Amino acid sequence: MKSKSILIITSVILILIGIKLTFLKPKNQGKQVGPAAMGKSMPTKVTAFITSASNLDNQLFSSGTVRAYEEVMLMPEVSGKLIMINFKEGSAVSKGTLLAKITDTDLQAQLSKLNLQLKLAKEKEDRLKSLLEIKGVSQEEFDAASNQVKTILADIEYNKAQIAKTEIRAPFDGILGLRKVSEGSFVNSSTIIASIQQTKILKIDFTVPEKYAAIVVPGNMVKFTVDNSHQTFTAKVDAIEPKIDEQTRNITIRAVFNNDKMYIYPGAFARIELSANKKQEAILIPTEAIIPELKGKKVFVNRSGKAMPVKVKTGLRNDARIEITEGLTVGDTVITTGIMALKPEAEIIITPTYSACPLCLISKKILSNY
Repeated sequence: MKSKSILIITSVILILIGIKLTFLKPKNQGKQVGPAAMGKSMPTKVTAFITSASNLDNQLFSSGTVRAYEEVMLMPEVSGKLIMINFKEGSAVSKGTLLAKITDTDLQAQLSKLNLQLKLAKEKEDRLKSLLEIKGVSQEEFDAASNQVKTILADIEYNKAQIAKTEIRAPFDGILGLRKVSEGSFVNSSTIIASIQQTKILKIDFTVPEKYAAIVVPGNMVKFTVDNSHQTFTAKVDAIEPKIDEQTRNITIRAVFNNDKMYIYPGAFARIELSANKKQEAILIPTEAIIPELKGKKVFVNRSGKAMPVKVKTGLRNDARIEITEGLTVGDTVITTGIMALKPEAEIIITPTYSACPLCLISKKILSNY
């Protein structure tokens, strides 16, 4: 019985070995065919993109800061005791409104003295004028009295100017900020009383790289968003800094936004989308085709079944495509995948991509299951 079991097991093992040798034998085992058998490397399978001329919408993205159209920190011109605060925090005021007052008792006393001196000097001038008409005094005496009147008038004007410096008035129509001091405080020319901002119109300052400076002009429209609102706002480019920043190599641009409904506050962070001038017949290729180099950029193009490197210069870009300004012409076949493994003049086989049609995508999905 034991011998019979051993015989059955041995038979099963032999049958399994036979099945493996017959049905699971690798195809072309022990054979070499094609270029590999001749000592040649196999062509690299790649995908490619054929260039064409297309219109380019110059969409630039940046970040910027929202600023008040006008903003001033209210500070006194002279030192002294603050005797009056004539505004409510956060209120709107008109240009010229008296906001705060510093004591001017000594200046007012001096003004009264000058007014009295002016009165006496004018009376003396009038008497000498009457005497001059009858030759009772010399012309020199009358001129001295007349000059005295003019000197006192000049002193009065100077005194009034000093009194005006003790008054802090709104420089423009705007909204006042929070008060920084209280009545009775001693202030000087570096003390901030409050801030005033004009917020019905806002400025949005942002930067773009210097290579885009030529395509941005006043009048271009800007779309932007801020964190305190889900709405997209529109502003217009108002001015461009005529100098490129030496540190960042960026150029500063200012757009203006009408903030009548007070949706946005100065100081907000803005995400910018700039619609610049449209470019006709631009050559665009997928961004993944670009290979950065130490001295520039290059792409591989198909030349009679071989990969040839071509140096290129780039321009604008979006999320998927980049503009080629030099190096390529319409109709060139640019290699987009497998480029990092390619060498100059390497043989290639261009395989179809599946992004063009739904049927291809379905076929690709079916093949991936096997």
